[in-house]
Amino acid sequence: MSTEVEMILRLLMAAVLGAGIGLQRELAVKPAGLRTHALICLGSALFTIASNEGFGGDWVDSSRVAAGVVTGIGFLGAGTIIRDRRGVMGLTTAASIWTIAAIGIAVGAGLYIIAAASGLLTAVILAIPKMRE
Repeated sequence: MSTEVEMILRLLMAAVLGAGIGLQRELAVKPAGLRTHALICLGSALFTIASNEGFGGDWVDSSRVAAGVVTGIGFLGAGTIIRDRRGVMGLTTAASIWTIAAIGIAVGAGLYIIAAASGLLTAVILAIPKMRE
């Protein structure tokens, strides 16, 4: 399989995993849903692919891009957290955004089984009902 085809398949896998997690959030009527999660996962995979394939060479440390994604997603996730008199809302959404970015990085790095297992675990965790309101 050519390198370009494999990269496209990585992007497709990231989009599908992100959309799957996002669908659960959408059905739970949460602020970040299918499109948001799919785009975050796809973007993380694309950043990883670009850093590994596009800027090759011994002088490049491709893990810097992953670190940048983690930082940037932290800011995006922080925007989903709301604090009011009833308490704090949006922590699970922020955590799912952060996790889906990590899954995208894993897919972009070619860690397909790890990414798929992480996607499955994330879906299972998000399906657990809240213990209290």
